[in-house]
Amino acid sequence: MEEPRYITVEGVIGVGKTSLATKLSERLGARLVLEDAEGNPFLSDFYRDQRGYAFQTQIFFLLARHRQQRELRQQDLFAKKIVSDYCFFKDRIFAYLNLDEHEVRLYDNLHQHLQQDIVHPDLVVYLQAEIDLIIKRIRERGRTFERDISREYLEGLAEAYNRFMFHYREAPILVVRVDEIDFINNENDFDDLVAEICRPHYGIRYYAPISKR
Repeated sequence: MEEPRYITVEGVIGVGKTSLATKLSERLGARLVLEDAEGNPFLSDFYRDQRGYAFQTQIFFLLARHRQQRELRQQDLFAKKIVSDYCFFKDRIFAYLNLDEHEVRLYDNLHQHLQQDIVHPDLVVYLQAEIDLIIKRIRERGRTFERDISREYLEGLAEAYNRFMFHYREAPILVVRVDEIDFINNENDFDDLVAEICRPHYGIRYYAPISKR
């Protein structure tokens, strides 16, 4: 087995996906692909009124993610390493969490058509953290459209992520507890995590920080 060339970083809002993806791409000399959450014009309304804006928000994200992933495939950039702060196939997590039964049927029809253009990653780095830490990080970064996110929504999202990730079989998964390490400010932590990420992977693995080995 070879080391992963297409790596996606996943986890709940505020867990550190973009921070890790950015540092990892710099270390590996990889192409960085970031999701443009702030480009979704429905997102701030969704956090204020989830029922009223769920479908518009979901479809915008689905189409934007598909367009970005399709461009990657068309440009044949998979000859170079790629690091992304999202996995296209996690889109269903939000759909099943936020849409009603009739909306899910419409969504599924569209998703099944679009997913034919998507390449699965070689590795999903799944970041987990306590909800209190996630809330703290969301507040610290101060994005206006995130100020109305409730604790209950984050708890439900974390549960939905766990259900999805531990049944996802299309790529290996490395589970990382970010409340046990500091990959941003501690270079030893980051170096050790990078070494683990670059190993060949299969199935689900749980990252053990240096301090716990």
